[in-house]
Amino acid sequence: MMRWIFGERTVLTVLGVGALLLGSSPVWGGGPETQEQHFVVKNRPVVVLQNIVNGRIEVKSWKNPEVVVTSTYSPSKVEVDIEQAGDRIDISSSALTDSTAPHDAEANFQLTVPEQTELQLKTQTGLILVEQVSGDMKLQSFAGDVHLKEVSGYIIVRTSGGSLVCTQCAGKLEFTSISGHAQILQPALTNVNLMTTTGNITYDGDFLRTGIYTMNSGRGLVEVRFSGDDSFDLKAQTILGTVDNQATEYVKPDTHEGHHKRKFSNSLLFGTVGQGLAKVELSSYSGTIRILKRN
Repeated sequence: MMRWIFGERTVLTVLGVGALLLGSSPVWGGGPETQEQHFVVKNRPVVVLQNIVNGRIEVKSWKNPEVVVTSTYSPSKVEVDIEQAGDRIDISSSALTDSTAPHDAEANFQLTVPEQTELQLKTQTGLILVEQVSGDMKLQSFAGDVHLKEVSGYIIVRTSGGSLVCTQCAGKLEFTSISGHAQILQPALTNVNLMTTTGNITYDGDFLRTGIYTMNSGRGLVEVRFSGDDSFDLKAQTILGTVDNQATEYVKPDTHEGHHKRKFSNSLLFGTVGQGLAKVELSSYSGTIRILKRN
């Protein structure tokens, strides 16, 4: 049974495949059901989705002042609750009974939101996909990947084994994972903090002036590709791994006081590209750090 709450009114709705069924005693089939609901908003909305079971979350934007929630799940295994409080939409899903283990249940969500929307999304193993949304967002997946395209804001991504692909993202980005990889492609980010224990990190894009970029992988590869027009100070350090500088023509020795007096090796590099306006720090315990210039 689906419960919709508008202000102080509670409305029970069920949308089967291809038809809308209204009533107090709906009859469910054994397979997945799809239901859709529209929520009118006035200002910049906040959407909170807690998917305690498995499932995919897909978010795309449009210009209408309305949030559309489409969910697909088996009502014999999963319960979905949606509540609107002003411009906040709260969505939650959980296993229907204690006998249904969370990993045996699944609920998939498709959200259409205004372009200016704040997001807090959480799922277990499914993919989180967000495209063309501008607003602060916190995205969490235990084992599923997170794909972001043309999003902007203060972006926080947390996974255990899931990887991040962030394409044409702007604003600030934090990523933390145990074994997940991170790929940052064509970014316009002013602040980046990437940390993974065993995954690989790839940053392929510009370093904006006055930006701060920190990337750390315990045992994985950290690879940075920059353009000849970039300007940043670079510190690359690994304990047991190697710093592989394939852009020696562009990475000049750092002349900042104290740095040139330190002992250099294949595990430590201080350098400057251009005027050194941004700050880039790369580190690893036993992995390789690779610096390249894009063609």
